[in-house]
Amino acid sequence: MDRDKVIVRVKGGLGNQLFGYAAGRRLALANHAELVIDDVTGFLRDHQYRRKFELDKFAIPARKATSGERMEPFERYRRGLQKFVNRRKNFDQRSYIEQEGLDFDSRLLGFRPKGTVYMDGYWQSENYFKDVAETIRHDLQISPPMDQANQGMAERMQSCNAVSIHVRWFSDPQSHHNTPENNLEYNYYVRAIDRIQGKISAPHFFLFSDDPISSIKMLALPESLITCVDLNHQDGKAYLDFWLMSNCKHFIIANSTFSWWGAWLAESESTIVIAPSNQMTGISAWGFRGLLPERWLTC
Repeated sequence: MDRDKVIVRVKGGLGNQLFGYAAGRRLALANHAELVIDDVTGFLRDHQYRRKFELDKFAIPARKATSGERMEPFERYRRGLQKFVNRRKNFDQRSYIEQEGLDFDSRLLGFRPKGTVYMDGYWQSENYFKDVAETIRHDLQISPPMDQANQGMAERMQSCNAVSIHVRWFSDPQSHHNTPENNLEYNYYVRAIDRIQGKISAPHFFLFSDDPISSIKMLALPESLITCVDLNHQDGKAYLDFWLMSNCKHFIIANSTFSWWGAWLAESESTIVIAPSNQMTGISAWGFRGLLPERWLTC
């Protein structure tokens, strides 16, 4: 008898790819099913951001989907038909599970695959894989880079009370059209930094950002308290920033799944993670039910 199969269609940036993998890994583990990764179709029509599959740097125990498992040829039409048919079925009878909304959907935890099942969504919640958290952390270990720059930065982090602080710009910081729905407000970082300084002694902040110059100007911290991590901006090197983040002890994250995962992968019992409490929609959707672990602090 053929083994049941869970085929996960990963898409988006690295953080969202990790969420898709983790949710699929747990579903496969819980049901003794084979996990298969569709590393192609989620990126075919990403013309705006041109994202690529980035999970090859992790030791994930799953093979990649064949062309047939990706519904090729005529993938777009065949996938659309599967979605249409399965939306009309009860959740537990579906062979194509498409995420409905952003909130955590507990139905996935009790789902039992029958044959081949497709998963399509972002699944942005620890609750989808919390009961296999140690397995996920083991899967997502990264081999330390050998270059002197990253090694030297990691040594600096290990030698102090290192706090990773992530600032992501969803719109141009020089623009007059920024709104709370895009970039986080400056006051969030003020509150978060103040909270960290009240909880730990002599913190040193390591800044990760897609616009370090604007971020340093916004944060306005003394040079002695902040170090800009600007080593891995080339395509395909984002995973190295994950590795660097893992050398930090505490975290101030942005409204970004990238820093969500940086904090989660490095977390220990003594780790303080501060996340924005803002509720946002659109390109920077954030604050929906289940996104933030209850143990994390918000401000």
